[in-house]
Amino acid sequence: MSRPPLPPFTAETAVEKVRLAEDGWNGCNAEKVALAYTENSQWRNRAEFIQGRESIKAFLTRKWQAELDYHLIKELWTYTENRIAVRFAYEYRNDSGQWFRAYGNENWEFNTDGLMQRRIASINEHPIDESERKFTWPAGRRPDDFPGLSELGF
Repeated sequence: MSRPPLPPFTAETAVEKVRLAEDGWNGCNAEKVALAYTENSQWRNRAEFIQGRESIKAFLTRKWQAELDYHLIKELWTYTENRIAVRFAYEYRNDSGQWFRAYGNENWEFNTDGLMQRRIASINEHPIDESERKFTWPAGRRPDDFPGLSELGF
């Protein structure tokens, strides 16, 4: 299975890969998102260590059941032949109605088929008031004309 764009990355294909990842995660479909990772992909997400596509699927299912109205923006930080570093922010609310904004960085490593074989994520979050929300597009893909992280001052 191939998942373009494929390494080696250029500035243009790295930006495209980041946007495709953002789009997938904003769809909140664990089954579909998990297909972007190798069968034995290794993750570190905060302090949780995850290995394999099935574990990734279970993790994402739990995540999006707890993080409601999830809206994510990713931005390319840098890239090499088969690695991409991104910074991101996302907003969500819990089932009690408390809103949160999370910030983080991810390091990605891809195989030759363009599947992510390693993801290392460092994430911090804090509660926000609903009036402080910045990511206000309707559920799903961020519109092309909606500002990115830099434009929003993050």
